[in-house]
Amino acid sequence: MTTFALVGAGPGLGLATARRFGAAGHTVALISRNTEKLDGLTANLARDNIQARAFTADVLDTESLTAALHAAAAALGSIEILQYSPVPRADFMKPVLDTHADDLDAPLAFSVKGPLTCVNTVLPGMRELGRGTLLFVNGSSAVRPNPNVAGTSIAFAAESAYAAMLHETLAPQNIHAAQLIIPGAIRPDAEHSSPDVLAQRLYALHTERNGFRHYAEPMPD
Repeated sequence: MTTFALVGAGPGLGLATARRFGAAGHTVALISRNTEKLDGLTANLARDNIQARAFTADVLDTESLTAALHAAAAALGSIEILQYSPVPRADFMKPVLDTHADDLDAPLAFSVKGPLTCVNTVLPGMRELGRGTLLFVNGSSAVRPNPNVAGTSIAFAAESAYAAMLHETLAPQNIHAAQLIIPGAIRPDAEHSSPDVLAQRLYALHTERNGFRHYAEPMPD
């Protein structure tokens, strides 16, 4: 049994994805900075007979993030699948002309240094397993810059570039990197972007290993 590590665990997409990978037989490591929220998620998954453990970390704190992933692998087993999908803070989303150099420190740490820290931490274990999957979840500004949300547009573009390089570089090692773009809001009643539908898409990206960038639904005109 191997572990699915979810960085940015929450009650919507995160819970649905943890449930989907757990149902497939993986242990689940839930990583978030909110301990109370994590306790609720693990209890929810336990009711579905999914083995899950919570690990507290802040994606802006590389030391806590590294420690959480090491602790997860030690407690639950080798991490085969990593999903990086924390929700950006509201203050990352300033208009482009109101954005100054210092305003990019946190978004870039969130969307570039965080993923890089996670990947560098889990890669040795994936290499030992001989396989692995790295899943990156982003909004539409990752592929279509939006001047109203400059911080996330810039940071998501950088994250996309990093993930695309991983996809090309790690493929010969049987480690698959993929990105899911979710153009609209995640809603329980959305045909293509409900938590359960997106969770199934992410599981399919892991099992089918077909290409790098995928869209939950077509980008709006």
